Amino acid sequence: MNRFLLFLVLTLSTSSIMSQQKIVQTAGRTQLGEFAPKFAELNDDVLFGEVWSRTDKFGLRDRSLVTITSLISQGITDSSLVFHLQSAKNNGITRTEIAEIITHIGFYAGWPKAWAAFNLAKGVWADDTAGNDDKAAFQREMIFPIGEPNTAYAKYFTGNSYLAPVSREQVYISNVTFEPRCRNNWHIHRATTGGGQMLIGVAGRGWYQEEGKPAVEILPGTVIHIPANVKHWHGAAADSWFAHLAFEIPGENASNEWLEPVTDEEYDKIQQ
Repeated sequence: MNRFLLFLVLTLSTSSIMSQQKIVQTAGRTQLGEFAPKFAELNDDVLFGEVWSRTDKFGLRDRSLVTITSLISQGITDSSLVFHLQSAKNNGITRTEIAEIITHIGFYAGWPKAWAAFNLAKGVWADDTAGNDDKAAFQREMIFPIGEPNTAYAKYFTGNSYLAPVSREQVYISNVTFEPRCRNNWHIHRATTGGGQMLIGVAGRGWYQEEGKPAVEILPGTVIHIPANVKHWHGAAADSWFAHLAFEIPGENASNEWLEPVTDEEYDKIQQ
């Protein structure tokens, strides 16, 4: 039953991702609508509205890679390359990857073209850090989004975490992502009847521990059932990003009681 539930959740999520909306582009009509209406139509409706939108055939990340390679190889380093570099970043190509891509292109298309492209790429990825590269690489391991920084609950976590709502109907489901060594405080899901929580590992490696019991490793597909009124914590392994789905189990008089942090001494005892 647990494997079936995981399969069902992943299937529904994948279907949602694959049925994303078409890309909307208006640059053609904005800049050339009156002067060259047909060209504007082909640019906005065919190139972007149809070709770029066929993500079931070829993903956006790969389309970005092909496009920037084509532009750089032709020596095109104007605003169109800047636009596609920005799109590549938005489509998941990291700072480390774009540096390697342009270096590779330089050997085949020409060193001066690579230099010109690097001057533009440095500006597009100016705010990125190695940590963001790691985050982007981890995002590609799973179909659920990492989401936004978990600022509302940051005081109950050691380290940085991220939260992405998956469902807010019938059952509350969230994807929670932890950076390496990040974990939440000891806490208890209170309820007079029902209640508790269920976790399903999505990507990376993490830990779950109930008070007085050995820690349990969580890997992709691992299902953890957390009864109501049991003190516990969960989070990432020291050497791995980690993400799990969190299912809130309905219960009577349900509430969450946050307790003390998991100390470094407690945490380091379970690392392998």
